[in-house]
Amino acid sequence: MKPGAILALMCGAQFIVTLDIAIVNVALPSIQSDLGLAAGDLQWVVITYGLLLGGLLLLGGRAGDLLGRRRILQTGLALFAGASLTAGLSGSFAPLVASRAVQGVGAALAAPAALAVVVATFPEGASRNKALGVFGAAGGSAASVGVVLSGALTAGPGWQWIFFINVPIVAGMVALIPRYVPADRQIHRGPFDIAGAVTVTAGLTAFVYAINKSVDHGWTSATTLGFLIAGCALLAAFAAIESRSASPLVPLSMFRRPTLNAANLVAALVFAAFFATIFQASLLMQQALGYSALRTGLAYLAIAVTAVVAAAGIAPVALTRLGAGWSLALAQGIAAAGLLWLARIPAHAAYWPDLFPGFVAVGIGIGLSQTSLQVAAFIGIPEKVSGLAGGMVETAREIGGSLGIAIVAAVAIAVGRSVSTGPAAAVTAGFQRGSLVAAGFSVAAVVTAVAVVRRAERSARTTAPVVVEAL
Repeated sequence: MKPGAILALMCGAQFIVTLDIAIVNVALPSIQSDLGLAAGDLQWVVITYGLLLGGLLLLGGRAGDLLGRRRILQTGLALFAGASLTAGLSGSFAPLVASRAVQGVGAALAAPAALAVVVATFPEGASRNKALGVFGAAGGSAASVGVVLSGALTAGPGWQWIFFINVPIVAGMVALIPRYVPADRQIHRGPFDIAGAVTVTAGLTAFVYAINKSVDHGWTSATTLGFLIAGCALLAAFAAIESRSASPLVPLSMFRRPTLNAANLVAALVFAAFFATIFQASLLMQQALGYSALRTGLAYLAIAVTAVVAAAGIAPVALTRLGAGWSLALAQGIAAAGLLWLARIPAHAAYWPDLFPGFVAVGIGIGLSQTSLQVAAFIGIPEKVSGLAGGMVETAREIGGSLGIAIVAAVAIAVGRSVSTGPAAAVTAGFQRGSLVAAGFSVAAVVTAVAVVRRAERSARTTAPVVVEAL
């Protein structure tokens, strides 16, 4: 076994899955123009992928535990590559969104399997923390690199290549995995909780659709209320299914792990702020500030570079000296400061004095947060449920990101419609208000990290041996 090669492949899988959450953002204006999309449709090109990825990640993690992580990893990546090809060939809104949904399914199988392979390869302690630091750097930087790459591809061969580029890269990974990743020594056979996966995904989708429609119809309209009620009913059905299932999607014992639960909550808040900011900033730079797709992508280098430095350089030191809780609080405090800076940008903002400082702070925040979340979530987690734990962390991240985009986009569109001084001013005003909302997510993450994660971290140190024996 070659741990270095395994880690490199798993980082590649994590990178490509996370990349596709953000890589469409810079291309959105071009996609809108070519396919004739309405402003309210744009978020679905991003959200559909995130919802299917987040909603099915728990099933993907369970599938890895039951059927073998290597097999599920290869299956997910192959599905992801095929859907990437059809997304690039799409000529209208419906096939593009359908392809994004299938991409999300493939990613939901691959992402928790890749994380579980890393956890199984490196023993708990310094070696695993270092490996998770590298793995976190890959995931934490991918979203930032995605918007930079998106600008270059959109300005060059066209937006279709933000999808086509996945095909040869993922095909290479699928071919190399059997050579370097050993087959699972022990596979725990059992049933799948398909009903649980369907109800939780459908319920979350109904909530996001309700948020989207509230802009046009208001929160008290029959359409909005109907989807909110449907979402509540579906999530209630999910809870009932999990409590009665002989093989639930999420065993109740997982919720007795305070560090994992706290990490999930913070992950949702962290990525709600980050993905919403990337979505809004891409529209601001191209529709209000007149940036080209290439210039927009290059503008994101401030986030991409600082995210890599924070994840690979700062995070290991901070985690050793401060622990996961304080590292998360520090990271999201910096991110909140950057978002508050962005919330005060003027009309016709200049890059260096107005955008650059905020982007740097956001990059530090996401890079440090990603690694800290991975370390916190896996304290005391046994190998046999590591795939499920990985699925829970990824679920919180993707669902939080999708909800964050939906909420911030709804706020920005509503604020923009009240501005009558021109489209650029409307986009700027919407971005300012959306940045305030995103900053609120980051502040909530700070409070949760200090009040919950630190306490859970201390508790895990004293109770971990007992919990492991109980399983």
